[in-house]
Amino acid sequence: MKKIEAIIRPSKLEELKEALLAAGLDGITISQVMGAGKQLGWKEYYRGQEVSLNVLPKVKLELVCTDEKVDIITETIIEHSQTGEVGDGKIFISDIQDCIRIRTKEKGNAAI
Repeated sequence: MKKIEAIIRPSKLEELKEALLAAGLDGITISQVMGAGKQLGWKEYYRGQEVSLNVLPKVKLELVCTDEKVDIITETIIEHSQTGEVGDGKIFISDIQDCIRIRTKEKGNAAI
């Protein structure tokens, strides 16, 4: 099992959600987050003073899938989130030791 975390532009969320569901995704957690990468934010002026805003609104997707689905899910995320400009986001993939469904006590892939 793998956990996939993706940080994307908020404007790409709806398109990506539809594509992931079409690709057979079983479940997803979505959070609104703020962050900074190579974009380093922007500058604005407030009452004549320059103010540097160094975090931008982003969306974080978290999902757990079987090892077999990792490639299709990551390709789907890239295809539907990429604009080719700085700030498109990142994908992080990590190993999951186990998963337990609380309601039924199922474990492993069956619990996903």
